[in-house]
Amino acid sequence: MKRCPTCQKTFTEEHLSFCVDDGTPLVTIDPRDDEATVVRSTAAEGSPERQRKTWPWVLGVLALLFIVLGGLGIAAVVLLPRVMRASNTNANLNNANVERRNNSNGNLNSTNSDSADSNANNSTEEDTTPPPTDEAQVLLALTDLEHEWTVANINADKKKLDRILADDYVGVTDGRAVGKAEYLKTIQRDTLIQKWNFEDLKVNLSSDRATLTGTLRVEVKNEQGQIQPAGFAFTDKFVWRDGRWQATSSEVKLLKE
Repeated sequence: MKRCPTCQKTFTEEHLSFCVDDGTPLVTIDPRDDEATVVRSTAAEGSPERQRKTWPWVLGVLALLFIVLGGLGIAAVVLLPRVMRASNTNANLNNANVERRNNSNGNLNSTNSDSADSNANNSTEEDTTPPPTDEAQVLLALTDLEHEWTVANINADKKKLDRILADDYVGVTDGRAVGKAEYLKTIQRDTLIQKWNFEDLKVNLSSDRATLTGTLRVEVKNEQGQIQPAGFAFTDKFVWRDGRWQATSSEVKLLKE
């Protein structure tokens, strides 16, 4: 067998001395050496050594792929609940915000309504309703007002007393004069009076002024727990102002019986 050293073609014809392609003198070769070379080359490609070199790469790629997929799975397991919780939290926050806005609007509406009522109650416009002229009706109205006044005194109801008493009110008890501000400041709840009753009520009506006289009978519990009666003569004066009767003065004396 012969080979062309230029084009590396092999020829089996014994009579050829030159390459038929380029005319290069052929070189005789031993077929066994060439076969051995071919066999060794082929064997080397599939040799265990080459396989040993290839498998680590394959295993490395598979391991990397496994790690990536495993990491994605773990991330999904960890992050998915968080995402869901975050979504639920956002939804709850949105609902809470809507509810707060609704409640806020409702409260604002309620506040506006209350303000309107308050403005209506505290209106600076004076009630110009004329005073009543029937003494009998005035006597009934002032009697009810006296009962209301007594209850407010017993309970120290300053809000009610502030409405009953005129701003220029002056009360006299046992010769001592007390204005409205001091009256409201010093009033205290009375737990001793058990019962009360008005007697001999008389009214003197003059236009928008009225004077009510009478006797207040009370039953008082003493320190020993015994009930003792007491009586007071009083003279209360009223003025018709802002559509209602308001007390301008009061004088009370203890009856000695």
